[in-house]
Amino acid sequence: MFAGEIITAISLGLIGGVIPGPVITAVFTEILNAGLQKALRIIFFAMLIETLVAFISLVFFSSLGLNEGVFRGLSFLGAAVLIWIALSIWRIKTLDSGERAVFSFAKITLMILSNGVLWTYWITICIPKAILLSKQIQFGDYLFMLLVQIGWLVSTLLVALLFSRFRILLSRPKIIPVAFKFFSLVFIYFALDMTWKSIDFFLHR
Repeated sequence: MFAGEIITAISLGLIGGVIPGPVITAVFTEILNAGLQKALRIIFFAMLIETLVAFISLVFFSSLGLNEGVFRGLSFLGAAVLIWIALSIWRIKTLDSGERAVFSFAKITLMILSNGVLWTYWITICIPKAILLSKQIQFGDYLFMLLVQIGWLVSTLLVALLFSRFRILLSRPKIIPVAFKFFSLVFIYFALDMTWKSIDFFLHR
């Protein structure tokens, strides 16, 4: 079970890093404007801010001393969020943002902090699973969040590199939809897994 949670953490980070959103849009736009090297600045700024959001949220919820049942209940909401994200991913046709902008640290910060999906993702999906892992091993919650962030960084760097090197190829309409349909199905699997584990918990209380 412990190994499964570790794989889940890394997978959530890996997939989360390639889901089109404010950060990926900013990264692709900066690649188009100024190249990969400038885009790396956005990635590391975004990771810093998202890590702060994640760990502040984790500390807050951990300090409330809520029992396992609360987080199992939140997992139902998290599963619904995953399915909602999966449906959005399923419809993706292209990686090209088609936008132009200048991204300062302040703009990146505001862009991330105002992203309701990000807060929902952490609070309903990652934090409950992190806190549940802490009940299996000491500091398991921090390990879970760290692995999510590492997965996010790896996949975001990889997709930025691929976009900069193979932008024409990756813009072909037949390639991107297939890749994101796969990511969508993986998210649906996580949603079903979370739902089943929560149902099983309440049935055997």
